[in-house]
Amino acid sequence: MATEIGTVVDGKYEILKLIGTGGMSYVYLAMDKRLNKQWAVKEIKKSANGKNDEIIENSLLAEANLMKRLDHPALPRIVDIIDNGQTIYIIMDYIEGESLDKILNEYGAQPQELVIDWAKQVCDALGYLHSQKPPIIYRDMKPANIMLKPEGNIKIIDFGIAREYKEQNLADTKVLGTKGYASPEHYGNRQTDARSDIYTLGMTMHHLLTGVDPRPADYMYAPIRQWNPELSGGLERIIDKCTALDPEDRYQNCNELMYALDHYEEEDGVYKKKQKRKLISFIATAATTIIMLCVGAFGNVMASYENNKDYDQKINISTSTPYDTKVKTYLEAIDIFKGDTRAYIKLLQAYKDNGKFGNEESKQFEAKYNANKGEISRNQKDALELYYEAGTTYFYMYSVNGENGFREQIQRSLPYFNLIVESKDKSFKYFNISNGYATVCKFYSEYVLSDTSKKEPTYETYDKLLNTLSKCIHNLDDYEDEDAAYVRLVLYRQIGALLNDQRKGFAQLGIDKNQVIDILDTIDTKTEKMFVTQQASTAIKEDIKDNCRIYRESINDTYENTEERK
Repeated sequence: MATEIGTVVDGKYEILKLIGTGGMSYVYLAMDKRLNKQWAVKEIKKSANGKNDEIIENSLLAEANLMKRLDHPALPRIVDIIDNGQTIYIIMDYIEGESLDKILNEYGAQPQELVIDWAKQVCDALGYLHSQKPPIIYRDMKPANIMLKPEGNIKIIDFGIAREYKEQNLADTKVLGTKGYASPEHYGNRQTDARSDIYTLGMTMHHLLTGVDPRPADYMYAPIRQWNPELSGGLERIIDKCTALDPEDRYQNCNELMYALDHYEEEDGVYKKKQKRKLISFIATAATTIIMLCVGAFGNVMASYENNKDYDQKINISTSTPYDTKVKTYLEAIDIFKGDTRAYIKLLQAYKDNGKFGNEESKQFEAKYNANKGEISRNQKDALELYYEAGTTYFYMYSVNGENGFREQIQRSLPYFNLIVESKDKSFKYFNISNGYATVCKFYSEYVLSDTSKKEPTYETYDKLLNTLSKCIHNLDDYEDEDAAYVRLVLYRQIGALLNDQRKGFAQLGIDKNQVIDILDTIDTKTEKMFVTQQASTAIKEDIKDNCRIYRESINDTYENTEERK
């Protein structure tokens, strides 16, 4: 029997709704009451119905333990495993989006450039799995096991038949995989290895590009351009090589396949002929130079390779790594590549997951950021992502001596939001929401929270504030993230409080009351229409509804009293 909605597992995870079922498991959407974050919870009821059920339980647990030590953007994280004796709960990332098989069913064959992008993301994830010690072989790549998230990135799901590669084994013990996608060695004539995953990825690309399902019994493989002559000849050769019957004829690892995907146009016959003529001429003139340079260059290349390898290992440590070790490792990664924002963002995420971001954590982060912000800013796109992560971490989590202080949160987050606004890069997905944060923070900082400033708001200040807040509220409709509802509600509440706090100034300087009330009404209406399930979001929603009524009355009274005194 499924767990009741509203049940709190292990005192932390509130069950919100059932989102999937399996043979012996249920999958729920749950809210982490400590971090206010949604997770997926897989529930496995233990059974006493025989050895077969025990094998399935052990398989599901093996999947969870296998995943728990992995950390890659395209792989769902396992953050907790709870076994209370009767039930096993596996806490993992909740993935929003659609599986590629559903997209195929609805829209048919997919555009070539899109499929190449997805394939490169999958290839990167498989390369990560194969680099583990021992290597992990996924074995069941197919469109149904690839989720496309709303922002366009993919996640690989269902590790139920993944296995660790065992050098001493001559063959796999079981025939596992999906017919049509599975390589010949899946069927027991030899052990599956990294090249088996390359085969299944090739068949997956073939299906995505042609729309032809390889699973029916009468399916006959044909190169992709026999289905669609407009597709690239180079890409056809790549897929044919991936799906060669003999593993020795395939790409031998994901690095080789990734390079081919990055240069698929160069595989086309016409390009090859032109390049061959150029190459013969070039080799004759360049040989001497190459010989002279190669010794020094080789040393530089190897040093760069080792640095990259060390950096990647440090930022991809397991999610189960102890908190202190995580922080130490991410700080070491920052020292390797000071301008690469990934390690900084991983560091901030470690603070968030630990539930604490105070003076000590802030000093650690700021010391590295301030020392290297010149290098960070060189890649604006990546820098904006970091600024947003830092700004929101300060805005929501910064505490002084264990207590959240709104003054400090506002003042410490504002510089990061300002950097985003000053970039004027409206293509950045969080630009509008950052502008909203910056507007609220800046006004509070200059006119409300400052102990030293003698600045008083003017009519122009208030008019600009109200216009910006109005735009911010409407721009929030375009904000999409897993915590979008919560973020909108928090800003709605802050904006409503700001309007109420400044009602006397509005009235005294002659700001049109209707302009103020209209913003409040918009907040009220948008809040009412929002459907939320998170406990924290529901509480804020009710708080906003009550406050809007009280604020409306207070603003009307203030304007009436001001008019009477005149």
